[in-house]
Amino acid sequence: MFRVKRNDQVMVISGKDRGKKGKVLTLFPENSRATVEGLNIVKRHLKKSQANPQGAILSKEAPLPLDRILPVCPRCNRGVRVGFKLLPDGAKTRICRRCQETF
Repeated sequence: MFRVKRNDQVMVISGKDRGKKGKVLTLFPENSRATVEGLNIVKRHLKKSQANPQGAILSKEAPLPLDRILPVCPRCNRGVRVGFKLLPDGAKTRICRRCQETF
């Protein structure tokens, strides 16, 4: 089980987007990376084509390493470390290490 899932609200803890929050769009577990909405924007240059007769410069989100993002606890409203807890029915759930809130 990962500490970050798709559609989680996360906060960046280092780099050019430090302190910003966004929603996880995609996860790449094999590379330990995640794409976050509106963060780590890079520019890609497109060659001339029929769709873009003059070429174009496209801005899009690039994946961030998972160790640079922390999930945001809904109760604390800040980036927190994640713990795991076994429920009585045997299921595993994520908890906030600060307030013990399940999310």
